[in-house]
Amino acid sequence: MKYLRWFFKALRPYWASVTCMMFCHVMLAVCSVAFVYVSKKLVDVAVAILGGRPVGTGLEIWAVALAVVIVLRIMFNALRTYLQTRTEIALKNRLRYNLFDALMHVRNDGGSRHHSGDVLNRLQEDVRQVASTLAGSVPNLFGTMLQFLAAFGFLVYLDVRLALIVVVIVPIGLVVGKFVTSRIRNLTLDIRSSDSKVQAHLQESFQHLTLLQTLEYVGTSSDTLGGLQTRLYGNEMRRARFTILSRIVISLAFSAGHAVAFLWGVWGISSGAVTYGMMTAFLQLVGQIQRPLVDLSSQVPAVIHATASIDRLMELEALPREEKGETRLLDAPAGVRFQDVTFAYPDSDRDILAGFSHDFRPGSRTAIVGPTGVGKSTLIRLMLALLRPDKGSVHLYSSSSDAAQQGDSANPSPDTHPAAPTPEASPATRCNLVYVPQGNTLFSGTIRENLLMGNPDATEEQLCKVLHTAAADFVFELSDGLDTQCFESGAGLSEGQAQRIAIARALLRPGSILLLDEFSSALDAQTESTLLERLTSELPDHTMIFITHRDRIIDFCDSVLRLG
Repeated sequence: MKYLRWFFKALRPYWASVTCMMFCHVMLAVCSVAFVYVSKKLVDVAVAILGGRPVGTGLEIWAVALAVVIVLRIMFNALRTYLQTRTEIALKNRLRYNLFDALMHVRNDGGSRHHSGDVLNRLQEDVRQVASTLAGSVPNLFGTMLQFLAAFGFLVYLDVRLALIVVVIVPIGLVVGKFVTSRIRNLTLDIRSSDSKVQAHLQESFQHLTLLQTLEYVGTSSDTLGGLQTRLYGNEMRRARFTILSRIVISLAFSAGHAVAFLWGVWGISSGAVTYGMMTAFLQLVGQIQRPLVDLSSQVPAVIHATASIDRLMELEALPREEKGETRLLDAPAGVRFQDVTFAYPDSDRDILAGFSHDFRPGSRTAIVGPTGVGKSTLIRLMLALLRPDKGSVHLYSSSSDAAQQGDSANPSPDTHPAAPTPEASPATRCNLVYVPQGNTLFSGTIRENLLMGNPDATEEQLCKVLHTAAADFVFELSDGLDTQCFESGAGLSEGQAQRIAIARALLRPGSILLLDEFSSALDAQTESTLLERLTSELPDHTMIFITHRDRIIDFCDSVLRLG
């Protein structure tokens, strides 16, 4: 039932196209039976004319009718193909967009649920498989069943005994199909898992190619890929052999049914119970009954494969999402207050923070220092509400709201309204924070496009201003200036240049709390000093929080928070 609900939900925007496809399948079934009927009449009329017997309708009329049926069948088939292609492409794009958008809003609990390569594999291969099944295999399954029922009904009308003999093979097909179902589904899940591991390995290897080369680990990495592909190949071949064997069994049974129908017709002609036209109809109808059953042997596994893919997509859909709420932009400068915060990462028996309290006052400059693993980056993630404390709270506040709250609590007056409570850190307060993570965080595209990620509506003057503040005036000396192309991970620029562009991008954000995580690790002393001076002089209404190990930045701050 869960798959049916998922099917209907996914196809709801395309009911008009799906309904038209179903109508095309109905008309194709009618045309197929009409083709058999007209063919029978043509043969009987031709035999009657050859024997000198009178006929009611001329050969020409039935020939025209046959041509009309053929043209209609071609037209409805073309329309069905067009609708199927359009629906499949639209559905694939919509599923991928919705899943991508959902993943962009997944709540982070500090644990890694899925490898990025596995997620990409699901967004590509599983979405493609599901879209192809919903837009193609499911409507075609309906058409196949309709074709079978129409042909079987007509054969019953002509000769009920032959119809019963022909469909004796149906239980055989059903038994084989039921046996195949669970086996194919399990193999498909293994194939999807193996394929995800291959993609994950490819992605990580290209991402860390320089490291693999310097470690002289390239050969081993290639051998690992070979092993993963060997396992994938084995799973795919087992499924292929199993599917082929089941189809052989079904095809043999169907061929036996076709032979029985042929011999039945020959015996009927010899006894005078069957006309040549009926013999022609028998042969065509047997094909129209057996062909849908053969198609079912491929369409049913396709739907089974899709259920495995749907399970993988539903896992992504079930990931917990952030609750955005209404954006809360505080007056500048704003501060952050930690109150008895305890936090531990999932599956860890060690608290990163235990009863931690600290007040990052509005307008202050604080350096967070300490050895690796004591929770410096965790503090930043808690401020950004990328993580949530297990105990305690993290609040953002402005100097004006905090003063108002203190004044109200110390000297309440019936004529004054109480100050709004300081908001707890959440996705809705993230707009108050300007974050520059460690390392190179540029995207493929131009420098201008990277900057506009901070504020899509930024003017040319604003872009120039933040570049100057970030000591990134070198951009204007490049041949293409702001339109200089950045390649993947900022390739084409030095690490220090990429860091300064990332700082400029962050400064376009509206918030007044600046979070800098080892932001100057690739800068020389002179450039770092210039950057710190400009941050001080040009951002007087900002609260600055630095994660750093550099003495120059510590000296620049008015307080130091030592962890560990």
